[in-house]
Amino acid sequence: MRLKTLNQPLGVLLIFLTSQIGFSSIAKAQTPVAPTTSTKSICSSQLGTAIDAVINRPLFSRGRWGILIQPLSAGPTLYSRDAQKYFTPASNLKLLTTAAALQELGANFRIRTSIYQNGNGILRVVGRGDPSLSDTELQKLAQQLKQKGITQIQQLIADDSYIQGDIVNPTWQWEDVQSSDGVPVSSFILNKNIFSFKLVPQAVGKSLQVLWLDPGEAKQWRIINQSITVPQNQPSYVNVTRELSGTVLRIQGQLTTNSEESLIDLPVVDPNYYFLRRFRTALATKKITLGQTLVVSGGVNQQEIAFVESPPLAELLAETNLNSNNLYAEALLRALAVKKLRVKTQTSADVGLEVVKASLTKLGVDPANYILVDGSGLSRRDLVTPEAFVQTLRGMAKTPTAYIYRASLPMAGKSGTLKGRFQGTPAEGIVQAKTGTLTGVVSLSGYMNAPKYEPLVFSIIVNQSNQSATVIRQAIDEVVVLLTQLQHC
Repeated sequence: MRLKTLNQPLGVLLIFLTSQIGFSSIAKAQTPVAPTTSTKSICSSQLGTAIDAVINRPLFSRGRWGILIQPLSAGPTLYSRDAQKYFTPASNLKLLTTAAALQELGANFRIRTSIYQNGNGILRVVGRGDPSLSDTELQKLAQQLKQKGITQIQQLIADDSYIQGDIVNPTWQWEDVQSSDGVPVSSFILNKNIFSFKLVPQAVGKSLQVLWLDPGEAKQWRIINQSITVPQNQPSYVNVTRELSGTVLRIQGQLTTNSEESLIDLPVVDPNYYFLRRFRTALATKKITLGQTLVVSGGVNQQEIAFVESPPLAELLAETNLNSNNLYAEALLRALAVKKLRVKTQTSADVGLEVVKASLTKLGVDPANYILVDGSGLSRRDLVTPEAFVQTLRGMAKTPTAYIYRASLPMAGKSGTLKGRFQGTPAEGIVQAKTGTLTGVVSLSGYMNAPKYEPLVFSIIVNQSNQSATVIRQAIDEVVVLLTQLQHC
């Protein structure tokens, strides 16, 4: 197990089994050196030679590059390398999930969480997989119940039947499901299904102090604290792991005496009971007493007496793509399954993937160009060709909601996971693209409004590289900057 060494104080950071951390956190954490800002012009006939000069460097000889660059509307392919071969896409896969969600659900779709009155003193709460639900919404639900004159609940039933199947994708890696990148996805999602505590340095030689943000969660865990506070001239590193039992947390590593407190984010183990614990707390703030709680799957819902709704899908898409949020992508995948799920032997994720495939086919994406096993790209069993991404991007550009889809993508040098890239280059502000990173995988697919050329669509995926993500990103960015120099000759 490799520990992370830090040359600066730990802020909001968690290191779990850091041999492989999730792609969204890597994309935010590493900022490569900006590529050349040269403004020279390149004829389309010269583009291939210019790109080859970047990706054929000896340091990239062991990796695989998949590239496809085309005009957005129509016209001949400008560059192609292994564009019809499978690659692990990492978070670029979110382009497919969000395209299908927008087409099938509509920009104004919202996810509703409801409370029903099922008899005297018995309430039933139905979760529908809203990834944006937080303690704030629980307070709103409690307030609505208070306004109905409810001061005591004898039994609260939590119905988790809306989303069927495993709450964690079985193909995700153990390192990911221990971190905030691979949280469980279920009918009840609260606070992004993450709870937190802080590690605070003490006097030299003493263990780090554990301060829980939610004391109720402290009761769910047994802590093995093997951490230590060290003098200021030593490095700081922290490793937090969950044992297979699911009830033991092991804290290892060290912080210096002058370190800032460190916020540790952990995925909840049982989303249903986490929701019920937090809701009990919300009810108590409104002086509503709660007796027995019960989790069931299915049943009859009678009179709805309280509800909250997620923001519209357009906003959920923005969080999914701009910040590469795995939880949101997986929740949207399951939302796609709601109207199609017919028998309990089917899982919501599997049915959602069928809907994604049907939706992409309608957009003109060849189904032979991808094999999907999740909605976020966290699985290494996902396989997608660069051609599939280009087909998706071109297809979405022709739809009535093209502007919503495109607005959900990070803008070079300006927003999301591209905020720290392309600054000061000709690509800044004219490229909107989805990033993706796993260990040995870096991808970037999106749109460009080329200054001296027609609008472009591109997909660049690198697999099986022995170079760091920073080095690969810098090369990808060089290729993208070359596209800004295109002109008709």
